[in-house]
Amino acid sequence: MESPLVVGVDGSDASLTALDWAVDEAVRQALPLRIVHASLWERYEGVAPAWTTDRPSGQVVAENMVGTAAERARRRAPGLSLTTDVLAEDAASALLSEGREGTILVVGARGRGEFADLLLGSVGLIVAARAHCPVVVVRGDRQALEARHGRVLLGVGEHDLDSPAVRFAFREAAVRDAELDVVRAWRRPAHAPADHLLMRRAGAASFTEESSDLLDKALEAAASEHPHVRVRRSTVEGPAHRVLTDRTAAADLLIVGARRQERLVGLELGRVAHRALHHASCPVAVVPQRRPEATTGDR
Repeated sequence: MESPLVVGVDGSDASLTALDWAVDEAVRQALPLRIVHASLWERYEGVAPAWTTDRPSGQVVAENMVGTAAERARRRAPGLSLTTDVLAEDAASALLSEGREGTILVVGARGRGEFADLLLGSVGLIVAARAHCPVVVVRGDRQALEARHGRVLLGVGEHDLDSPAVRFAFREAAVRDAELDVVRAWRRPAHAPADHLLMRRAGAASFTEESSDLLDKALEAAASEHPHVRVRRSTVEGPAHRVLTDRTAAADLLIVGARRQERLVGLELGRVAHRALHHASCPVAVVPQRRPEATTGDR
């Protein structure tokens, strides 16, 4: 059986928005959908004795939650293959475990119990930082959530040569029949000459050419496998985390690669992914990358 698309639900408005997005994505990708809810009710209430028909209130709440979510999914996409489960773990651990067998993990931008001033819930941040499969954090306005822009945005870094993120982006653009907007942001090194107009122009041309060559190499293999995907390439001077986040206003999905780094949660994602997860105007897909022997840059 094909690995499912997994979505976590907790009854919050954000998780219901994530559920709707996950249903649509499962239909696009022709994947089965798995709806999970993590609950530690057994730890606090215990398991009901065999001789009683009364169920602990926590169990009832959890089962009703996934049941309601499943009914919502069936109404949205009749005929969609789906399963549900209540997992006796904390939410982050449960989703990370599910991600080992899932094709894509989908979570809301904020769950129940998150502090109002947090831009992204802790569960979403942990899952995006540590999952073994692509993670989509669903956020953004209605146009993006309903895929009205017809555009998938991909940020390409120096280590993205035929990377999992690049291949994921082409697949997404293909199943959506969307334009793939590929961006390589570059920054002039601090030691580069910038005091003379001609020097500035020559330097910019050199960096633009290098960035364009990198895009050609990064996209070559995936583009040959998806010849019908419309690709728009651009190189932009500026910090990648700002350039990409600004462009999400006209995108249905932003895709970034994440090189796993031994840092504090969130920062281990790199600056680009971390900012996008907090500020993007559309859903964000974080795709684990192969870790090179040496890593540099602000991704």
